[in-house]
Amino acid sequence: MYSLSVKLNSDFETTVQRVTAALQQEKLGILNEINVDTVLKNKLNVEMPRYRILNVCSPTIGHRLLNADPDIGALLPCNVLVREEYDGTTTVIFMDPVTVFGLTENAEVIAIAQEVKAMLMRVKAAL
Repeated sequence: MYSLSVKLNSDFETTVQRVTAALQQEKLGILNEINVDTVLKNKLNVEMPRYRILNVCSPTIGHRLLNADPDIGALLPCNVLVREEYDGTTTVIFMDPVTVFGLTENAEVIAIAQEVKAMLMRVKAAL
């Protein structure tokens, strides 16, 4: 499986705030946010529940990964998805870095990915 998820009984904006705070506790920052629902509305006139992709990174970890495999940038950054459900709940989905970075078959990269996965599991638990 390429992701880890948790369903929350909180509204979308509250969930985004909680995820952001939990990521900050792990010293993970949000590089960019993609509001997929807005893009689809603007480009295709499609309505959907709120759907935000958070591009998450740690400069320190990113630097370590790039030193271990200069091509790893094709797999960066880690993504965290916050998705509004039709029943008013939200789902938070974390990219599993061990699965994704394991594609490199580089032992050093996989070891770093295990560290990142532990961080994301702590974020998930904090929600």
